[in-house]
Amino acid sequence: MANLKSDALWHHLYWLTVLAEQKSFTRAAERLEVSKAAFSQKIKELETEVGIALVSRTTRSVRLTSAGEKLVAELQQPFADIQKSFFAIRDMKESVQGLIRITAPVAFARQQLLPCLNEFLKSYPLVRIQLEVEDRIVPMVNEGFDIAIRHTNNLPETSIALPLCSTRTLLVASKAYLAAHGVPRHPNDLSTHDCLYYPRGTELPRWIFEEIANPMNQLKVNVKGPLATNNSESIRDAALSGMGIAMLPDFSARVAIEEGQLEEVLMDWRIIEAFADKIWILRPYTIHPPRAVLVFSRWLQGRFGIAE
Repeated sequence: MANLKSDALWHHLYWLTVLAEQKSFTRAAERLEVSKAAFSQKIKELETEVGIALVSRTTRSVRLTSAGEKLVAELQQPFADIQKSFFAIRDMKESVQGLIRITAPVAFARQQLLPCLNEFLKSYPLVRIQLEVEDRIVPMVNEGFDIAIRHTNNLPETSIALPLCSTRTLLVASKAYLAAHGVPRHPNDLSTHDCLYYPRGTELPRWIFEEIANPMNQLKVNVKGPLATNNSESIRDAALSGMGIAMLPDFSARVAIEEGQLEEVLMDWRIIEAFADKIWILRPYTIHPPRAVLVFSRWLQGRFGIAE
């Protein structure tokens, strides 16, 4: 190489692999914590050195040329081997330490995760946790999260997915509401009740049931009510105030049920096609994730009943 020294060349090549992963100069620069201008300059220097375009740039997108794709494909395994060796040496020490950035749904984080986090932090005092509590699905890699807790049936192919716990969908109401309006004995009875639900566009919702004793017996019920909101804790609070019968994931209603503030109804029926039936731990795919992330993932699974 005439212009780039060999030690500098490794930086340029690695940055090209990050660009291939992020598909954006801005996101790649953020990932490496450098300016976009500095990142762009590195790629230009690399292209000058090899004498061929490696990146095709437009105002809206960035993609590698065939030469760039070939180079990145040949670089991935060597860099993965280097990373694996580095982390293996780093993890020879016994301490578990570092920052873990987590994103989790509001209800699960507030009612289930936060009450037990102190237990983990006392066991691993050198670990720090940064928790973003949000129902919005955020891209893990682009926003720098190590772990995402997701209540979903649609798992991204780019992440490692570990089962955390199973969930059920419940119908609940306050004692005051049931005393005033009666207890539904059959799903069809819901047509005369005030129901609290997640909005699905402007259409009134249709809840789908199957009989637990006879799963072939399924039916759809159109429901209506005074409130629809996209947050399960808001629906739970509306049910607690006596506003109606709420459809909720079990982790959002569990405490209120245990304390006798809410009661389950229609327990002989199973609600289907509403919420996912499992909560997952998602991690970005890397050859060797930080030890603290692995330890926390295993701890979560043990804490919520599923061991690896």
